[in-house]
Amino acid sequence: MNNIKERAAGNGCLRVLGVDPAAAGPTGYGIVESDGQCCRVLHYGALKSVSKQQRGWSGKALQGVHALICGLIEEFAPDAMAVESVFTALNMRTALRLAEVRGVVLLAAAQHGLEVHSYAPREVKASIAGHGHADKRQIQTMVRALLSMTVTPEPADAADALAVALCHLRAEQVRRRFGLPRKNDGTKLRSVSAAAASASATTGIRSSGTTRGGLPRIVSTR
Repeated sequence: MNNIKERAAGNGCLRVLGVDPAAAGPTGYGIVESDGQCCRVLHYGALKSVSKQQRGWSGKALQGVHALICGLIEEFAPDAMAVESVFTALNMRTALRLAEVRGVVLLAAAQHGLEVHSYAPREVKASIAGHGHADKRQIQTMVRALLSMTVTPEPADAADALAVALCHLRAEQVRRRFGLPRKNDGTKLRSVSAAAASASATTGIRSSGTTRGGLPRIVSTR
């Protein structure tokens, strides 16, 4: 794994594993790599729930998520992980289950020494679609466009995971542009990132390709 990371670092690549944890239903995942010229998808999908076991919410469901994330980290050696945070409007039972899934995802990252960045659902939507109330279909359409995919990413959970990875790439772009410290659940970077996304929506600016640092390049559509 170290050899893969050294190769990626040597040619300026930035590889991000995006994860969309789910309390019920599939947990989405997606790996996006930027080499300084373009962003491309290496892999994406969603872990299907295990019918009876999932209904009873046994430890096997969490074990499956943990095994999936560990396998992805070992196979693709991402430089960072971006995870969607718990939605505060969820009911207590759903929020607790979602927290359990996020827990095993974070455990897998910690076991492999992988840096983790957390983003709120509305923050991800604002970064990708220009507003925080985008529906799943809009996110799928935008992810397909931003990553120049020939097909719409399915299922929607996988598209959400790709969106989280792209959100982190954009946050990194803002951090480097303004010389901000690395994001550790602080509010400053999130505020700047949200402001940048808002500006993109109101001024007709879109993402096209990437910058030299392996991040999406911003160009004007005017």
